[in-house]
Amino acid sequence: MVRFGRVVLFFGTGAYMVGLILKHSGPSLGYLLLAVLGTIIVSAGIALLIGYLSLRVKDVYYAMITLAFAELFAIIAEKWRTVTNGADGFSFRVPEFLADRTVFYYVTLAFMVLVVLLVRRFMHSPTGRVLQAIRENEKRAEFLGYHVIRFKLISTLVAGVVASLAGIAWALQQRFVSTGAMGTDKTIDALLMTTIGGTGTLYGAFIGSGLTNLAREWLANLAQTYPILERWYLIFGLLYILIVLFFPGGILGFFRGKRAGKGWRR
Repeated sequence: MVRFGRVVLFFGTGAYMVGLILKHSGPSLGYLLLAVLGTIIVSAGIALLIGYLSLRVKDVYYAMITLAFAELFAIIAEKWRTVTNGADGFSFRVPEFLADRTVFYYVTLAFMVLVVLLVRRFMHSPTGRVLQAIRENEKRAEFLGYHVIRFKLISTLVAGVVASLAGIAWALQQRFVSTGAMGTDKTIDALLMTTIGGTGTLYGAFIGSGLTNLAREWLANLAQTYPILERWYLIFGLLYILIVLFFPGGILGFFRGKRAGKGWRR
């Protein structure tokens, strides 16, 4: 949960960066590219700072530092009303070619494919292999001579930049940014999607995202027909609990485990 709290911090950073730049500079492609570049630089700097301060501690101390940073940035977004307009947020215009929703869909799809390919390449690189080894057995990786903190810092940097890019795409779709971009609901959404799809996998989040949004839309529409189901979030929570109980490795982890003859992979 702590890591997801940190990811939503970068998500909100990307949303605010693109929103503020397009609002004050104008809805042009050049300023959009400037916003993307600025987001990458700012999120990388924040990731290095947070990683340097938090990765040297573990357990509850790690949790306290990362949650403190997430809360700090949320408070800044809330109180710095002259820039962010607080909880009321602000709207902005997007470049003209993105005004068409169909064009926006295909641009976002291409953007997502590019990011996935880059992340996949990173995972299969020597650095990615070392990070997987650290995930499996940190002590053993350290005994082999790898600088664990340095590799964790790289992981934090990559995760922060990717999360901020997702924030850019979300803000461009909404054309509106508020403190909700750093809210608890975004953290819960990321947690649900990843847990349901399969933690520790690249494509599990896509499965979890699709199923989560389909279930949410289906239950919301069902509640309009049957008013007794207006508290459909309770049903959604029950479905989540059942998936965690019977698919502890997520849906993708379950099928991977079935292929290996283990039922599921913990």
